[in-house]
Amino acid sequence: MVRALGLAQLTMIGVGAIIGAGIFSLAGAVARDTAGPAVLISFLIAGIASLFAAFAYAEFAGMVPRAGSSYTYCAAVLGEVVGWIVGWDLLLEYTAIVAAVAIGMSGYVGFLLDSFGIRIPAWALGAPGTGTGHRVDLVAVLICLAVAWLLTRGTRASARVETVLTAVKIAIVLVIVIVGFTKVDMANLHPFAPFGVSGAFAGASTVFFAVFGYDALSTAAEESVDAQRQLPKAMLLALGISMTLYVLATIVLTGIQRYTDINAASGFSSAFATVGLNGLANVIAVGAVIGITTVTFSFMMGASRIGYALSRDGLLPKGFSRLHPRRKIPARATWTIGVVSAAVAGVFPIGEVAELINIGVLMAFVLVSGAVVVLRRTKPDLKRTFRCPAVPVIPIISILFSVWLMVYLDWQTWVRMGAWLVIGLIMYTTYGYRNSRRINPGGSVEWEKETV
Repeated sequence: MVRALGLAQLTMIGVGAIIGAGIFSLAGAVARDTAGPAVLISFLIAGIASLFAAFAYAEFAGMVPRAGSSYTYCAAVLGEVVGWIVGWDLLLEYTAIVAAVAIGMSGYVGFLLDSFGIRIPAWALGAPGTGTGHRVDLVAVLICLAVAWLLTRGTRASARVETVLTAVKIAIVLVIVIVGFTKVDMANLHPFAPFGVSGAFAGASTVFFAVFGYDALSTAAEESVDAQRQLPKAMLLALGISMTLYVLATIVLTGIQRYTDINAASGFSSAFATVGLNGLANVIAVGAVIGITTVTFSFMMGASRIGYALSRDGLLPKGFSRLHPRRKIPARATWTIGVVSAAVAGVFPIGEVAELINIGVLMAFVLVSGAVVVLRRTKPDLKRTFRCPAVPVIPIISILFSVWLMVYLDWQTWVRMGAWLVIGLIMYTTYGYRNSRRINPGGSVEWEKETV
């Protein structure tokens, strides 16, 4: 692959992955139905849990600058079977995230078009069961396919587009915060936790997928300049920038409009429209569309690179690791993710997709955090350009946080994840085990030791 991504672009990819549907759509839905104004606490809990895991990811990114993220880390430390389980899990999660954030865009597109007197036919407004006459979410389908096309243009070209769009998105979020604070009515923030403390915790388990975009960032290791040093910095910078904006924006959302009146599909645009700022509401809708597009970009890129890594190691058919002869990107893997995510986005509601995402990501966090502890004991002399602080305390806290958030997910989500993992194990025993290059602990990574 072509190493074309520096610290600024990597950070932008990370911010692009984190800030999107979580702030523009999911925050409104969780505030209205689950947490009330305490959605602020939901994001803080999710952010703290994500930060502890980020330290573990950053340590691995400094040691293992290879495509594949959690899959590569766990395969290198815990072995081929665990690596496959994580990789198979993340293929589902990343593809589902692409679908979920594309679904989240539809409400803002509808708001924007309505303001210009343009109405999308009812059959194309959403998945079956999400509204009267809904048959397919056509906007979400088209977004998934368009992003797949953009990613196949090459890493350098698509990263430039991502950087520009992310900068525009951050600017719009800053406008939301600055203007929004002038319209906040403190009375709307009372009661702060109408659903109780458990509502805030349940909200954290729902919004979690909105605060871990650095995982997708780490999949671009083989396209990064000086990945061992720049990836850890980019991960922590992206999370810090995004969490600051999340906290400020949730205060604005629940302060401008009472939580019971929030429009879950187009939260910020609808809220600003209620206080007479219709022009700004339209600008926010445009920003939401841009913001969600950058998330789809980051996670579709991540999913295709995980598929590439699995295929390169023999766990998936070789076609998925075949690079475009000129652009040097895994085009077949990218288009596969694009088509599958478009199908999911077209026919499934966002709530079901979001919970399935979260359980898989939390499971990956548990394994990566555990792997850091194992590797500190088995290979203490490895070169680490970034060291997770307070090992094993921080990784253990990350594991406990992740398990705690998983407990708040519906039992149906556990059943769906279990079914997906069973399918994955069947695929491994019938194909992957016989065709892999036998990764084994440490076998797929050339470890670099500290020099004295």
